Amino acid sequence: MPASLTLDCVALDCRDPYELARFYSELTGWPIAEDDDPDDDWVTVRNPDGGVDLAFQRDPGHEPSTWPSRERPQMLHLDFDVTDPDAEHRRVLGLGARLLDDTPANFTVYADPAGHPFCLVRASPQAD
Repeated sequence: MPASLTLDCVALDCRDPYELARFYSELTGWPIAEDDDPDDDWVTVRNPDGGVDLAFQRDPGHEPSTWPSRERPQMLHLDFDVTDPDAEHRRVLGLGARLLDDTPANFTVYADPAGHPFCLVRASPQAD
């Protein structure tokens, strides 16, 4: 990557940025930026490791993806590595995610509360 270019965040459009930020904050354990509030049009969930943040931008006309149908395809999706897929499956459903596809062996596809697809991916065991 060029020295003058750094990826800062991934931004998702949604109708309610603060509510979607709360979902991803609970999912990742990352905090919502201290100066963001429920009325903001842009809300950021800060990566505490200093990496790429997640941001949420108000779009009153946002329509959720209909994946796997191509009627309104996904524009991108997020993948999260997990070491305990069964526990994380129950946890993300409890946070408000919706199951979209659980047929692949190593990952499961969900929709967040705004309808963006994301995957929980079975993490590869670490070699000793």
